[in-house]
Amino acid sequence: MAKELRGVLTALPTPFTADDQIDAGLMQKVVDRNIDAGVDALVVGGGTGEYTSLTNAERRQIFEIVVEHTAGRVPVVAHTGSLTTREAVDLSRAAEATGADALMLITPFYEPLTETEISRYVETVAGSVSVPIMLYNNPGVTGVNLGAEGIARFGREIDNIEYVKDSSHDWEQALRLIHHHRDDIKLIMGWDSFSFGALTEGAAGIMAGAANVVPNEIVAVVRAIREGDLNRALENWLRVFPAIDAMMAVPFTQAVKAGLRLQGLDIGSPRSPLADLEPDAEASLEAALDLLNH
Repeated sequence: MAKELRGVLTALPTPFTADDQIDAGLMQKVVDRNIDAGVDALVVGGGTGEYTSLTNAERRQIFEIVVEHTAGRVPVVAHTGSLTTREAVDLSRAAEATGADALMLITPFYEPLTETEISRYVETVAGSVSVPIMLYNNPGVTGVNLGAEGIARFGREIDNIEYVKDSSHDWEQALRLIHHHRDDIKLIMGWDSFSFGALTEGAAGIMAGAANVVPNEIVAVVRAIREGDLNRALENWLRVFPAIDAMMAVPFTQAVKAGLRLQGLDIGSPRSPLADLEPDAEASLEAALDLLNH
């Protein structure tokens, strides 16, 4: 029976050693940090996980590390989107065989696809596995916005497409998904700073890279909303928002790694050509975290 995805889904980073290899031990520590804080699910190999800089073998490797170490404590979502349908199918089957509870699927990027090409890609990949699929709509990366109605159509017409992570930064689109298409597909908000609004409007959950850095604080917001205590939820949100805002104001993948280091867990630098945050940007993030921690 498929595990429901709801609440806080943490978009995990990928730790690297000094010689640019995947650091399994540090990845396990990041997993434990999140689960110990009470997050509801983990997402491995997404944008925050620098998947575009990983080989397919490395992507399979991190699926295995996270699924094995999580050991059923929370659901694991593996991101298997790729530039070609064949690669996406291969990665999806590998993730399912590893034991991932659900898959996340971004559409190919660089060449903007037609609606027909996107439909064929999604249908083929979803049809190759039996686990639930979460579409990943991120037009800033792919060059194509699937749109609320298009997203809902996939949910209606393909049995195992159950969720969408929407990172379009389009609040009106999020509202249409929540209020007009909730019976077709469940929204997982993919823009960290929209988390509070999306959850109070009725989104199924949030996918937050910031939850790696401030997991307890984000979980506190979601639990208060779940319990119907909106005053406490807002109080918690106002407390954590400056830290989230500081992360969103700088390159985000780098901010997650810098934030973890500032919080006492150094998981290494991003893989080249990405570089560590500039000193001024890291100082701004450090100030926001200091304010939260005191």
